[in-house]
Amino acid sequence: MEILTLVAPVFGARCSVVVGPSRSCVVVDVGAGAGEQVRALVEREGLRPRAVLATHGHADHTWDAPAVAAAYDVPVVLHAADAHRLADPFGTLGLLDPRHDPHGPLAQALAAAGVDVASWQPPARVEPFGAVGVDRSADVELVWDDVRLVARHAPGHTEGSTLYLVDAGDAAPVVLSGDVLFAGSIGRTDLPGGDDATMAATLRDVVAALPADAVVLPGHGPATDMRTELAHNPYLQRPR
Repeated sequence: MEILTLVAPVFGARCSVVVGPSRSCVVVDVGAGAGEQVRALVEREGLRPRAVLATHGHADHTWDAPAVAAAYDVPVVLHAADAHRLADPFGTLGLLDPRHDPHGPLAQALAAAGVDVASWQPPARVEPFGAVGVDRSADVELVWDDVRLVARHAPGHTEGSTLYLVDAGDAAPVVLSGDVLFAGSIGRTDLPGGDDATMAATLRDVVAALPADAVVLPGHGPATDMRTELAHNPYLQRPR
């Protein structure tokens, strides 16, 4: 499978398009301002979107998801523990909500991208997977035509944060890590639904167990790989 990357103008959120041999695809994390880029890419590459996925429910990863899903009559798919965020993605951000802080960083980024906070409409079709109320649920295989991903629950940044694992054939596997793991860092845990202890358990039991040769495409910032992160990311260092 092929993975094409777009970058949303709000907070530089990564949008990944996973493409199968038949040109069916799924779109992961359609952040604020990424929708037009997705539509242009689909037309240019002759793709057939089958679903819009989210690594978690924060607005910078989901804002354009309903519009893209509606354009191709496909569902928005994410972990059940984060599905509630799609009703009000800003309301689940606590003090970062631009309606509470109209001059804060998110409000400024949205304004610069021409995003109207009042224009949000929830997606018409949401297909959650996994279970609510557990620290970590079992892997879920997601298949559309010849596009296959494994969803691995990785809470801590939010309750439903998810890693999507993509089998790249003869190449190293690819992990779409959302805001769980960044190059040299991890996602914040101080927003509603975040939890330090849960994130620590996720890093120990889920992230550190990923294949060492896995390529990691985070929700923000540069790509990395697990061998580098295990050796140098301070949040993955175990006491010696």
